[in-house]
Amino acid sequence: MTTFIKESSERKSQLKTIVELLRFKAQSQPEKTIYTFLRHGESESGQLSYGELDRQARAVASQLQQLEMAGTRALLLYPPGLEFIIGLFGCWYAGIVAIPAYPPRRNQNLSRLQAIVTDAQASVVLSTSTLVTNLKHRIADNYDLAELPWLATDSIVAETTMVWQQPSTPDDSLALLQYTSGSTGTPKGVMVSHSNLWHNLNAIYRCFGHQSNSQGVIWLPPYHDMGLIGGVLQPLYGGFEVTLMSSVDFLQKPLRWLQAITRYRATTSGGPNFAYELCARKVTDTQLASLDLSSWKVAFTGAEPVRAETIEHFARTFAPCGFRREAFYPCYGMAETTLIVSGGLKSSPPVLCSLKTEALAQNQVIVTESKKEDYYTIVGCGQSLPDQKVIIVDPETKTQCPEEVVGEIWVSGPSVAQGYWNRPQETEQTFCASVADTGEGSFLRTGDLGFLRDGELYITGRIKDAIIIRGQNHYPTDIERTVENCHPALRPSCGAAFGVEVKGQERLVIVQEIERSYLRRLNSHEVMGQLRQAVAGEHGLQVYAAVLVKTGSIPKTSSGKIRRYACRAGFKEGSLKVVSDWSENPQSKAEFLHLWTQTESLLEKLQPNKYTSNL
Repeated sequence: MTTFIKESSERKSQLKTIVELLRFKAQSQPEKTIYTFLRHGESESGQLSYGELDRQARAVASQLQQLEMAGTRALLLYPPGLEFIIGLFGCWYAGIVAIPAYPPRRNQNLSRLQAIVTDAQASVVLSTSTLVTNLKHRIADNYDLAELPWLATDSIVAETTMVWQQPSTPDDSLALLQYTSGSTGTPKGVMVSHSNLWHNLNAIYRCFGHQSNSQGVIWLPPYHDMGLIGGVLQPLYGGFEVTLMSSVDFLQKPLRWLQAITRYRATTSGGPNFAYELCARKVTDTQLASLDLSSWKVAFTGAEPVRAETIEHFARTFAPCGFRREAFYPCYGMAETTLIVSGGLKSSPPVLCSLKTEALAQNQVIVTESKKEDYYTIVGCGQSLPDQKVIIVDPETKTQCPEEVVGEIWVSGPSVAQGYWNRPQETEQTFCASVADTGEGSFLRTGDLGFLRDGELYITGRIKDAIIIRGQNHYPTDIERTVENCHPALRPSCGAAFGVEVKGQERLVIVQEIERSYLRRLNSHEVMGQLRQAVAGEHGLQVYAAVLVKTGSIPKTSSGKIRRYACRAGFKEGSLKVVSDWSENPQSKAEFLHLWTQTESLLEKLQPNKYTSNL
């Protein structure tokens, strides 16, 4: 047995892609289960071993090869389940670039899906028989989608593997077009190579301290980078089992996530900050008694700002279930870097730093130990990965900032993707930056603001999201946190703060969802008063307009991030699902909206292509 493990380890060290690894695993451990899917987040509905995944992926690949699709791009459009994984490896086994996308909800507009297909110049759509049938009538009037061949991979018989021919897959070849979630702009196709995947998977494996006896539980959607690379591919890379469930099943009943961790003795699981806050708020004392979270060693949290109060709230709530605060693993990453950029030590607790709020608004980092001052506790997101470099740069002068100065986060290294598909100018601007005073480059400009302190990376916000009022930067996440905590009728992690220009001045607007239980008994006058008072008291800001909207209506990305630019557009267009709204000056607001509508209409007539692409 020891000899086998040694030989397997040596063989793995010679591999260069996740495709080669699956072929190796299918030959050396064909019966070992790697994926289990939970129907409704509770009952097992399917499993895949290395051998079965390899067999079914070859069957899909053989069909694609018969269609002569090698070198093209395929849209993966799957409901939650194991078929997505089969389709993904089927693409790679056929030498095809995969484009993960989420299937449109009922009555949802197909414009984003059409935009992806058109931009990526997809040649085929892979899906399931049921979804193909359900979408058939919806795509009939959409030329770009209707003209593509649709392949239901669950109807392919495995015997077709006999005609499969293994393609050459260089490690620098393109593996994925990972379309960005679009939290701050139009989604773009990030070009991720097989070598990008391999490097990032190795980095995650080392950071998280994974071993062959690790166990994962993942509810994150597989068409998003965290769910795909961290949830689906990392277990295969690490050689350990993972239990998957639908993100919808988690959102409907957060307890299911914790029950799965308890049932499967998971060592690794996680998600965005809102997921932990949701569990801490929704799980009852009776339900707590049924949970055992003592096996949970890596509770990773990323994809949105990590809040110190959420860490404390969750740790305090689930300590009786065996959860250890030290298990929290704040990390930072994005699609443009394949996934992870920075992370801490698995054995270390989260690193917290208390800063003077007033100084941070001026991009200054002044640490304070005094709780009498106005302070903000920020959570560190670890240190740079091996073989990569993270620096902080002044976004205007492009000169490197010293430690403890806020600037734009720049990254270089093998995990940085190849650029944006068919966007050479944006690729040059974003992926090929050089430091002005030293000429060092090429770096990825992340668009995120942060600072380094003792090697630890802290995220303070996004450049495009920053609200600048009276010369001071105000981060939307800080204001949104204040708003959601000011009244129980306001739904956590479902608010957007953004700026609009009114008569030459930047003014603050709040859009916030209402808890469903308050819709019929809402005292909007009371809520608006507390909202404005809280924002004024904690941030010294006057709210120009506040809009309370229906539960579940605020625009979000597939990964759960608030789409502030879409909220801003909805506010201006009057398309939000308003329950109640308030404005400091209703007449001024009406004039502003009328002027904005006229201006946008004129721009659209003058420059329709540029206007559309920039929106």
